Amino acid sequence: MYRMIHVDEYILPITRKHVCGLAGYIQHSTQSRSMDVTEILSAHEAKVQSITVEKPVPLDYDLNLLSTFDINPFDEKKLKDKSQLESYLKELTRDNTQLLINELFKLPVTSSDTGVLATLPDRKTVLPREKPLPKDKPLTRWEKFAKAKGITKKKKERMVYNEETGKYEPRWGYKAKNKDEVADDWLIPVPDNADPMEDQYQKAREAKKARVEKNNKRQRRNQEESAAAIIAGKKDIKELKKTELQAAIAAAKQSTASLGKFDKPVSVKKPKKKSK
Repeated sequence: MYRMIHVDEYILPITRKHVCGLAGYIQHSTQSRSMDVTEILSAHEAKVQSITVEKPVPLDYDLNLLSTFDINPFDEKKLKDKSQLESYLKELTRDNTQLLINELFKLPVTSSDTGVLATLPDRKTVLPREKPLPKDKPLTRWEKFAKAKGITKKKKERMVYNEETGKYEPRWGYKAKNKDEVADDWLIPVPDNADPMEDQYQKAREAKKARVEKNNKRQRRNQEESAAAIIAGKKDIKELKKTELQAAIAAAKQSTASLGKFDKPVSVKKPKKKSK
């Protein structure tokens, strides 16, 4: 009985007498093919570099900045040889980049609509500031007093307890507690030494206006003192001497586009001559 078999693009009639010879032929053909595949894989691996890179000293990574720092010494011979310099630097860059990518693939990942995202760790490298640290603002008189006495600001709570309703209500705004209440100053007693015909409400308004004006004057004075202290380079106005204050005032007068030449004089003193 004949059977047809396809071997190496040839169709051969096979009988029992040819089985032994065919088995040897198939074995030889299979070995030759496996050798061909091995050679192809070896040639391909030679072209593609390995992802495993070994360094004498481990690199320092800052994955948040996607950077790595190599502290291994350079090969001075290759650096001095111009024929090997470029290839050596490319190889060094490739190895360090491969190590960085290997560390990135070790990070935890999450899937999203845009794709797979890696969670970067916190930053390790501290970059220097471009600008110097800002100077502290000079303390006002009240701030100095509060600091000396240990007085701290206490923010009022927005919710306040209403004893009539037994609930917490907003201190101001929508559904505030004091909206439905009568004003506290609906009745003002007249002092014994006051004019009975005097309007106490008008008197209270005038007193409040005077207090506001007094606070505004104090605020302007504090601002002027702080500005003078900043110009002189000191924080406390008490540390400034008379000469330093005069120098600060003179510098402020010349801080214009014309350096004070076309400004209106504020006194009858003669203009100061410039030193050569």
